[in-house]
Amino acid sequence: MALPQLLPSPSSSSFTPKPYLNPNSLNPTPRSLSSTPSLLRHHRRRKPNFLRCSASSFSEKHHTGSPKSDDVIELPLFPLPLVLFPGAILPLQIFEFRYRMMMHTLLQTDLRFGVIYSDTATGTTDVGCVGEVVKHERLVDDRFFLICKGQERFRVTRLVRTKPYLVAEVAWLEDRPSGDGEEDLDALANEVETYMKDVIRLSNRLNGKPEKEVQDLRRNLFPTPFSFFVGSTFEGAPREQQALLELEDTSIRLKREKETLRNTLNYLTAASAVKDVFPSS
Repeated sequence: MALPQLLPSPSSSSFTPKPYLNPNSLNPTPRSLSSTPSLLRHHRRRKPNFLRCSASSFSEKHHTGSPKSDDVIELPLFPLPLVLFPGAILPLQIFEFRYRMMMHTLLQTDLRFGVIYSDTATGTTDVGCVGEVVKHERLVDDRFFLICKGQERFRVTRLVRTKPYLVAEVAWLEDRPSGDGEEDLDALANEVETYMKDVIRLSNRLNGKPEKEVQDLRRNLFPTPFSFFVGSTFEGAPREQQALLELEDTSIRLKREKETLRNTLNYLTAASAVKDVFPSS
């Protein structure tokens, strides 16, 4: 059976594609990316090669020592058909000349660039996430294999230049305190984790996998980085992921993710009931 359809909450109804939630991505297992543009492709030394994103990729504390939100800096940009979240791990292969030029510059500076979501239907967004090069390998033909980690979020304020690659002035984004100061974010995060575990359990059942107990998904993450981890698991739904990335309120982000997971769980429950009645379907 196909992966369960991710059913967005009413607040995300403006997103027309009907994406899918890959329960496997909630655990430290690979995920594929088939639509990477020519400027960047994933490492293909192993088959298959995947983007990995797991709870272990996320630091326990979010934005420790991060720049102030009113700081403005210049940042080289990579438009990609994916959304990078703070704490997520992204492997890339760089072979196009202009981006090899950029890598030579980055290796002599602070190893940071901006990943921004772009597609042919909606164009390029102005909110993205910094990718920091944590490991790199330069090949004899001057291609680069990179392992990057998501860091701070940013908003593009001004495009500085477009050639040989995009460079923009950016301002940092941080989650603001929730309007409801008494809301228990930790309890809300725990609810989201429970829905995630139920989604994994039912998905495994529908796909004929063992229904073993799902381990701790939060792994001591605070609510904000946990909300980014949850968003990173919504594979096949980049526009919904982009909407989650742009939110500046942890509570609102967790509630939106909770609603999406609850709708997905309802779908899975119905599918499971049908399978019980018609096992051969």
